[in-house]
Amino acid sequence: MQQYIGRRLLLAVPTILAVIFFTFMMVRLVPGDAVDVILSEQPYATEAQKTALRKQLGLDKPIPTQFVVYLGNVLRGDLGDSPWTKRSVVSELKSRLPITLEFGILAIVVGLVMAVPIGIISALKQDTWADYTSRSFAIFAISVPYFFTATVLVIFPVGWIGWAPPLTYASWSEGPIQHLYYFFFPAALLGVSLSGGVMRMTRTMMLEVMRQDYIRTAYAKGLTERAVVYRHAVRNAMIPVITIVGLQLGVAISGTLILETIFNMPGVGRYFIDAIFKRDYPSVQGVVLVLAFVTVMVNLAVDVLYAAIDPRIRYT
Repeated sequence: MQQYIGRRLLLAVPTILAVIFFTFMMVRLVPGDAVDVILSEQPYATEAQKTALRKQLGLDKPIPTQFVVYLGNVLRGDLGDSPWTKRSVVSELKSRLPITLEFGILAIVVGLVMAVPIGIISALKQDTWADYTSRSFAIFAISVPYFFTATVLVIFPVGWIGWAPPLTYASWSEGPIQHLYYFFFPAALLGVSLSGGVMRMTRTMMLEVMRQDYIRTAYAKGLTERAVVYRHAVRNAMIPVITIVGLQLGVAISGTLILETIFNMPGVGRYFIDAIFKRDYPSVQGVVLVLAFVTVMVNLAVDVLYAAIDPRIRYT
């Protein structure tokens, strides 16, 4: 197992380097640069001022030289400073990443709490009203975009009943109830969106597992349905479901980017969107790098979890 994890970590290095390279190039291929945006509020800025600012930001050097300098800084743990806030990207991410991770984890937990039990019940009650209802809910969860439901939730209740979800961040120090209440609505919306695919996969795999010979043997031995389902069927059916959950991480990350802006969260997503509009190169590159690293680590954890669930799987 340790050798497998070591190989996977070594294979992650080229992936991270590729992410760094393509992000570095893409932000510079976008029309306009940081100098134009920063000086946009100074319509009478001279060419000398633009040249001085470009030199200050290191944008006067050739792009290959800029990349080598940036890569060297990344290897030292320096992701640069934002030209707007003058704060280091590392310090910004340290304060914002816990909020985004908490939001994403809560959304995934909400999605799993809904998806797995409903998927199991749907498979056990195949072709009944419970099955039809759960399948309809799964299709609804997949079809309706979370950013649409979030916008509706923020806008329409204000005019109809004079209520709106909380849009001011409440930290743990302000009280756990206020803190969790702030996260409840965005996490529920994103969790419902994530639950659709997991629900359908859980139902499909449970139907397949329940038709296996060892399940019929377990029933023939006199085991109760509860024992057969939870001790034999669910564990084997969860392996493909875990794969889907790992793939849902990308959806969760993109969901946090959008929902953090809608719900005014001081997380990485809102920071990333603001950095794109401001052509804040160091911030954009730093956020993409950190999210890529998190994605690689989660995929590795999912693969390792296979062996913990299914003793037949061994990484040697």
